[in-house]
Amino acid sequence: MTVVMVVGLLALVVLLVMRFRDDGPILPENLALEDGAVAQAVTMGDGWVAIVTEDNRILIHDRITGALRQEVVLSPGAFGASVSE
Repeated sequence: MTVVMVVGLLALVVLLVMRFRDDGPILPENLALEDGAVAQAVTMGDGWVAIVTEDNRILIHDRITGALRQEVVLSPGAFGASVSE
């Protein structure tokens, strides 16, 4: 019984080590925000990175090159949130 528990514990440790060795997502090194833009949230999809800024914009960049693909301007108070400046 003890041998089974030791083997199980070792297997668990190995699985945890393998899981936490992940380096995370690959981001372009040249991904930069415009002057004055402050990131509030970041999300990634297949081939793109979206950055929500504090000035109510969503900047969608190419995940490999970092080039800006699209900019979406949100109106203040969108989605039920009140924005005070």
